[in-house]
Amino acid sequence: MSRDMARSTGVVGGMTLTSRILGFVRDIVLARFFGASAGPAMDVFVVAFQIPNFLRRLFGEGAFSQAFVPVLSEYQVQRDHDEVHRLADRVAGTLGLVLLGVTVVGIVAAPVLILVFSPGFYLTGEEGRFELATGMLRITFPYVLFICLTALAAGILNTYSRFAVPAFTPVLLNLCLIGAVVFISPQLDEPIYGLAIGVFIAGVVQLAFQVPFLRSLRLLPRPTWGWRDPGVQRILVLMLPAILGSSVAQVNLIVDRVIASFLQTGSITWLYYSDRLLEFPLGVFAIAVGTVILPGLSRDHASTSPERFSGRMDWALKLVTVIAVPAAVGLFVLAGPILATLFNYGKFSGFDVRMASLSLMAYATGLMGFTLVKVLTPGYFARQDTRTPVKIAIRAMLANVVLNVVFVASMVGLGWQGPHAGLAL
Repeated sequence: MSRDMARSTGVVGGMTLTSRILGFVRDIVLARFFGASAGPAMDVFVVAFQIPNFLRRLFGEGAFSQAFVPVLSEYQVQRDHDEVHRLADRVAGTLGLVLLGVTVVGIVAAPVLILVFSPGFYLTGEEGRFELATGMLRITFPYVLFICLTALAAGILNTYSRFAVPAFTPVLLNLCLIGAVVFISPQLDEPIYGLAIGVFIAGVVQLAFQVPFLRSLRLLPRPTWGWRDPGVQRILVLMLPAILGSSVAQVNLIVDRVIASFLQTGSITWLYYSDRLLEFPLGVFAIAVGTVILPGLSRDHASTSPERFSGRMDWALKLVTVIAVPAAVGLFVLAGPILATLFNYGKFSGFDVRMASLSLMAYATGLMGFTLVKVLTPGYFARQDTRTPVKIAIRAMLANVVLNVVFVASMVGLGWQGPHAGLAL
């Protein structure tokens, strides 16, 4: 079992590493062309991309995947292939129609969403930020539909131990965004709109990429409305607390963005770049391990094998601990040099490096906790217990909101440079 998990983790980690490296190339390109404190464009893009990402984590790889994979794994173990296919058909049809409605509402209500997620864009009166963010969100919002259906396809492939394709798919997002900056942005009066177009294209490309691999498993969904299907109903029941849990995590990000939108220009971007570096060890190792163990833990639970369940979880915890501790120390100690090496070009100034390094050092102190959560949470979802992680997440959210206010207000009151680092801390 350990050998198979190590091999699968290596595949997912390797593909994720490729994606993260391209992600750094993408961010280097963005830093060079758009900077951080030089103007509002990059802050606006981060917000316009964050909102569909918020919904992606609710309806896609967050609550949906955590509810869908355990049920699909149970069908795989206990039922025949045709029943598995029917479940995939009905889930795809139901999820797809709901997402289509959400997408239409999101496009129409874009000004309201910007006001909710980044009220500082409107209330501070800085010319053009609110209108630019609204226009970009209307282009990026359909990404929700495409990427959540991509998460459905990834859930099917992961359940059947086809980990490489879903792990490689994010590479396409990075390629599309790099291509948009190089080829589309220079043709536009407002170049940052090129990134929004790149996000839309990336959603279509990522979904299309999964199709041949689903067909090879004979599990390409034929979308069918199936709201009353027992399997769909079970997924929905599991999703409700999982949505609450995922939304709690996203509320933390929203609160950060709301407060950052009132701070000096560049604060949102500094947090974005430091968070991207934190996500590197999380994505390559912790999320890779969590992705690999979820289907296996679900099968162990479905076949009543508590010893195998415990052994799988034990292996995962030991592996990520060995990796996370030195990664956290390295990010804290080398925050400035890493940021300078990767991003200190073009419009991304030395001042931007200093500000981003403050938030990266703060984030690094929590890396061990973030890593363990990525491994422990699948254990609950595999047992179809979506309530316990929610209870814990609500406590974490309350702590985050209170400490955000305390740290940022204290730093502003004392006149410290870089109060955005209080959000990361």
